[in-house]
This record gives sequence, structure tokens and C-alpha cells, in this order.
Amino acid sequence: MVMYSYDLLEPGYYYLIQEKQSGPVTLIKVSVVSDHCMYVSRFEETEVMEWRRKSDPLYDIIELLDDKAVQAWEAEYNKDMYNYEEDEE
Repeated sequence: MVMYSYDLLEPGYYYLIQEKQSGPVTLIKVSVVSDHCMYVSRFEETEVMEWRRKSDPLYDIIELLDDKAVQAWEAEYNKDMYNYEEDEE
């Protein structure tokens, strides 16, 4: 049962979504919107950037993250990258 689509998401915002009912919760950011598609960054173990059709189904749009939540996530997500760079030297 499809409840939502990417067309409901707005550019410049971070969302927690679930594409399939039994699928994982995923953090995404919509960067660019065209007439029929959206350029989306998907944050998993690494960042994956991809084009999605506006009509592509989403099982659930769980949450639009506020600025405070985005800042906390960015600090956590980037923590390992900074630790790795320090270990190289």
C-alpha cells in the first residue's frame, strides 16, 4: 500500500523516510527539484546521491528534521571522519 511519494518532499530539508514497510529508516536530503525528478542525498554508511522520480513511492515520511536535530546528526555522522583524518597523521 503506497501512502506517499517523493513529490511531497521539499528541497533543502532532511527527512527520515521508509521506502518499504519492512525496510530500514533512512535519512535523506532533497537538493534539487526538476519538473519530474528530485536529486536526493541518502545517508547510509556513506552518502549516496541519486535522482528519484517525484512519483516514486514512499511507505512513510516519518519526520522532517528540525535544525537542532540536523546539527546533532551532522556532528555524529562526521565524528568518525575527523577521527580518521587525525589518525593518519
